[in-house]
Amino acid sequence: MQIGVPKEIKNHEYRIGLTPAGVRELVSHGHQVMVERDGGKLIGLTDELFERAGAEIVPTPEEIFKRAEMIIKVKEPQPNECKMLNEGQILYTYLHLAPDPEQTRLLVESGCTAIAYETVTDRHGALPLLTPMSEVAGRMSIQAGAHALERAQGGSGVLLGGVPGVRPAQVVVIGGGVVGLNAARMAIGMGADVTILDRSLARLKYIDELFGDHLNTIYSTEEAIDQYLIRSDLVIGAVLIPGAAAPKLVSREQLKLMDPGSVVVDVAIDQGGCFETSKATTHQNPTYEVDGIIHYCVANMPGAVARTSTFALTNATLAYAIKLANQGPASAMLSDEHLLHGLNVHRGQVTYEAVAHDLGYDYVPAADAIQG
Repeated sequence: MQIGVPKEIKNHEYRIGLTPAGVRELVSHGHQVMVERDGGKLIGLTDELFERAGAEIVPTPEEIFKRAEMIIKVKEPQPNECKMLNEGQILYTYLHLAPDPEQTRLLVESGCTAIAYETVTDRHGALPLLTPMSEVAGRMSIQAGAHALERAQGGSGVLLGGVPGVRPAQVVVIGGGVVGLNAARMAIGMGADVTILDRSLARLKYIDELFGDHLNTIYSTEEAIDQYLIRSDLVIGAVLIPGAAAPKLVSREQLKLMDPGSVVVDVAIDQGGCFETSKATTHQNPTYEVDGIIHYCVANMPGAVARTSTFALTNATLAYAIKLANQGPASAMLSDEHLLHGLNVHRGQVTYEAVAHDLGYDYVPAADAIQG
């Protein structure tokens, strides 16, 4: 199979869809890999490294989209990339379609087969291709929040860990999944006073056993959110419904409970965000203020640590890429229900129920769309 890896073009996105090691694995299975010139240069993955692994370096994205049977990316295709997709071509990347009607429309119109990293599952019901970036984003959320709390950035001037004789920052994490767990781990390490809110008692029990008295676990209700917003310096939004738009768990009125200069970091912004006041930002302009509260809502947070993220992502996505290339998309997905869950759009049909529901499309089950 001809596989293409274009350079990412989203604002300050330096990751790339495959490492040279990933290229080498695909080539060893008899596939041809094209990588766009300088696609990984800024994170130390040079064209020479890709060529040594067996890749062909091509000068333009147009050539990759024209020749490749499968496109491997990191972020969702931008509108001009969507327009280069061909009918029957495989697109394998993060998509986050539920809050993005334009991208969904363009993918439907293209006739491509679009497989979303974030909805591929495993036998435990987890999201293995989302997990590494959730780990990165969760850890980064605390770094970003700590920086935004600095007075020069508009924050309240609170040091996350405090100092002897001065209280540490109060960090509230809404959601105890992979993002929330990694955010808590970093915040505890920096000396903050940490509380996690979640609606799964089993998850809260697991977190409590994991961290003991290093943090507080609270069952999440509107009243609990109100109570903890009042005392918080930094709030991390870390709630995910796979493939669907994120629930709005904190209203603008509730944010008024926080002190001016407090910070919210919305890690769920790729799926629309879980604060009513959230809107996507970029690494170039990461924050904005609403009613005195600093909002950090960067939609590709792991792109800031692009080298770490690229290696972590390839580790997770490579096995499925090999399966798709070896077997072809139909056979690969029909023989693997977990990979089948990743199919969001196929030849003009929306095949992921949450996306169809949120955006008003007719839902066609993935297996039916492939076999039809």
